[in-house]
This record gives sequence, C-alpha cells and structure tokens, in this order.
Amino acid sequence: MEQPARLLFLGDVVGDEALTRLEQRIPSLRLELGLAGVVVNAENAAGGSGLTAAQYHRLRRAGVDLVTLGDHGLKRREIVPLLERGEAISRPANLPSGAPGRGWAQVDLAGGLRLRVVTVLGRVFMKPMDCPFDAVDRVLAEMGDGPGLTLVDLHAEATAEKELLGWHLDGRVTAALGTHTHVPTADERVLPRGTAYQTDVGMCGSMAGVLGRDPEAVLRTTRTGLMESWGLTAGKIALSGAVVEVDPGTGRATGIRRFREE
Repeated sequence: MEQPARLLFLGDVVGDEALTRLEQRIPSLRLELGLAGVVVNAENAAGGSGLTAAQYHRLRRAGVDLVTLGDHGLKRREIVPLLERGEAISRPANLPSGAPGRGWAQVDLAGGLRLRVVTVLGRVFMKPMDCPFDAVDRVLAEMGDGPGLTLVDLHAEATAEKELLGWHLDGRVTAALGTHTHVPTADERVLPRGTAYQTDVGMCGSMAGVLGRDPEAVLRTTRTGLMESWGLTAGKIALSGAVVEVDPGTGRATGIRRFREE
C-alpha cells in the first residue's frame, strides 16, 4: 500500500469571524497534519446564510482545495457565476434541474491526486428536494470510476437518513461525512467496504451561542412565536471536522478521526 493520504473535512463555517480563523489556521494545519487536501462546508459563512464570492476566494487563498454548499448555498446570487464557470465549489446535486452549475466538483491535489466532491441534501425535516439516493447515484455514474478520492457531503437533518446514505455509498466513495446540524457526532468509523463515515462533523463557529446564533434571540422566537433576525455570537471560535486517512492507490479509507480545535 502506498503512503496514506490525509484529507481534512471541516463542517459548516458560521460567520466571517470563523472564516478568519480558518484563514489563520489552514496553512499551518496542512503542515501539522500532513494534509493532501482540505474541504470546507462554507454555506453559512456570509452572516450565517450563504457564501460570498470574496469569501470563497479567501478560503481558496488560505489553502482550501474544495468548498461545499448546503440548503443555504444559493442565498447570495453573486456565487452563481462561480458555479457556472466551474470553480471548486460543490453545490447540492439534488437541487432542481435548473439550478446553476453542476452537482459535483473536482480538483487535482499536489502530487497529482484527484479529489472529487459531491453534496446531497436530505429530505427528512427539510424542504422538499429530489431524492438524494438517486442524485448521488446519477452523479457517481457521471464522474466514472477514475482513480482518486471521492468525498460526499451529506447535508441533512435526520441522523438515520445520513446513516442510510452512508451505507448506500459504502465501497463506492472514499468518505461520506455529514453536515448541517452543527453538532459533531461520536460515530466516526470506516464502513466494511472502505468508506469513512461520520453522521455530522460539526461546525466552525462561535461556541457562545446556539449553533453559532445569539441565544437570547433564538429564545425569544421560541417562546413567543415572533420571528426576528438571529444574529451571530462572537468569540470562542471552535473548528470541527474529520481527518480521513486514505490509500491513494485504491481510494478507500483506512482510518478516520474527529478533529476539534478551540
């Protein structure tokens, strides 16, 4: 077996303060962890909802190889031209057929290793969407069986739905890792056929609130039913994700561990 390659996947970036922390840490993390690639879900970077073009370029300059989006990914229209010209952004594959861009993205990492990323949205407790199982099957067929690493971002609410998607993908992709709930789960493992799995890798954002939001505002809405803007909390930024070890010759995972830094 070749020397294992390490891939870092970081969960939902919530707000610009978290993005700034990533800019500071990604270059050194690449060295400290011996990373071949870094993928970041950045769908909440722009004030908690969406991603701006400037933020995308900041992540790329910091050393992020691919960026994934989720159910808030198209909130900022300025991201559309980037999707249409094939930038290193994976928007959900099961959006309506008229959505800009395509349902997967790829880059060549240092050393020539190819990294492909697919994102799918769940349907349980979320807005109506096309079937994520059908969508990921369609995209994997479109990508073909070429060499390299394939990561699937499972952007969904229900743990059972994400776990079922993980089993559906076992042996077909390098890693199937969950996002969206912003809370890391303790079930990281390599499935029997070589796919690394974790139900949710957590978020990159302030730990001083509720999933990065102002707790007082969330409480008011919850207890009164009166909607208001939920601002982001500041301070005590935590970075959460997963480090996957991969056999570059087969594209199969050989290990996974949670990543957490405060």
